[in-house]
Amino acid sequence: MSEITTKKRKLSVENGIDVSEPLPKTAHMQCPYLDTINRHVLDFDFEKLCSVSLTRINVYACLVCGKYFQGRGTNTHAYTHSVAEGHHVFLNLHTLKFYCLPDNYEVIDSSLNDIKYVLNPIFTPEQIKQLDFNTKMSRAIDGTMYMPGIVGLNNIKANDYCNVILQCLAQVRPLRNYFLREENYANIKRPPGDSSFLLVQRFGELLRKLWNPRAFKAHVSPHEMLQAVVLWSKKRFQFIKQSDPIDFLSWFLNSLHMALNGTKKPNSSIIYKSFLGHMRIYTRKLPPPDADDAAKIDLNSEEYAEMITESPFLYLTCDLPPTPLFTDEFRENIIPQVNLYQLLSKFNGQTSKEYKTYKENFLKRFEITQLPPYLILYIKRFTKNTFFVEKNPTVVNFPVKNVDFGDILTSEIKAKHKGKTIYELVGNIVHDGTPEKGTYRAHVLHTPTQQWYEMQDLHVTSILPQMITLTEAYIQIYELKQD
Repeated sequence: MSEITTKKRKLSVENGIDVSEPLPKTAHMQCPYLDTINRHVLDFDFEKLCSVSLTRINVYACLVCGKYFQGRGTNTHAYTHSVAEGHHVFLNLHTLKFYCLPDNYEVIDSSLNDIKYVLNPIFTPEQIKQLDFNTKMSRAIDGTMYMPGIVGLNNIKANDYCNVILQCLAQVRPLRNYFLREENYANIKRPPGDSSFLLVQRFGELLRKLWNPRAFKAHVSPHEMLQAVVLWSKKRFQFIKQSDPIDFLSWFLNSLHMALNGTKKPNSSIIYKSFLGHMRIYTRKLPPPDADDAAKIDLNSEEYAEMITESPFLYLTCDLPPTPLFTDEFRENIIPQVNLYQLLSKFNGQTSKEYKTYKENFLKRFEITQLPPYLILYIKRFTKNTFFVEKNPTVVNFPVKNVDFGDILTSEIKAKHKGKTIYELVGNIVHDGTPEKGTYRAHVLHTPTQQWYEMQDLHVTSILPQMITLTEAYIQIYELKQD
């Protein structure tokens, strides 16, 4: 063997591939070790990196113990593991090919297709259409029954604020249908060196795992998705520290939109197609309260004239009325209640609200000019003052079905919508506890069965729709009724 060939062989073995001897052509058909595979320990939710060297290059999963190791050639971690532990069947996590080590031959067997499908679930257009009609439960490998799409997400430490957003977005049909087919976004070209597209890929992988009808376990760990979030938010959102779901939702939708080459045009990405609405904002500057009468008289000047601006929105912020300061006659604080339509009156174009800045005061009116197919409402419960964060416990009374948002539109704009202003609730996020130490849970509607489920991390339970209206709703997603 020449010196150059020896060097080539040495390099390839170091990278985990022994190319010195070609794989036998016939030896791959049957493997005597397939009965050693333990499907109960297989978990492909975690980062695909070697458990010894922590490298991401050429990683194999041991199908006997579930651990990840690099390489296949002699002196690699996978090879050493196979000899030391007697574990022989490995899966390349990138190419999805099975190998038997240390003999180093490829295993081709149709009985292994279920493992391949769990690692990378694939949906055809016909299967995606059927998701809206499927009422059949699936069985995990340990016998647990689960409904595809209604699957618990693991809380690694304090990422429940992420989990509730991801669970609700997984129920938004256009978004789900788009991300279940990798072909929809595989050809999007990004600038060289830009890897923010990883966020799109990880979200697609997570949705495919959530809707997988042939999963090995009835829950999903969003580990890779959260790693991408931490990386691309520059540690603004972490899974070891609680954050505000509305901040995460706003950042996440805008980041996905940008990564999908979205522009300011309404239909430039699936995010804008689903959630983008338009409003008109009327702003009038108020004279300072301590100004003298001469300054107050000149309200007709250009400075105090009303300005009109057009603004797009991804969600609407609803302000709760302040909580009562005093107890009632029985010396008890009755929890205040408010109707949803009362909160929405802010957007009817007639109700004015004062906004104070450091120097100036403004009076603003909001008028919705176009409703999106999916409307997100953010009910502002937390107010920050100089010393601490306060939570408003007011209960919002809202209908779950047939919510007519046309009532807040002007007759001219309502006519443009051609009667399509009736919405139904599909996702509801609730905050429990104090502002600092509270937790989040989500209520989602399974459309085919019309059954509501409550999801708090790994706990998934069915719930009556009447119970949802009694909770302290924080973020809601409404779907436009098409028929």
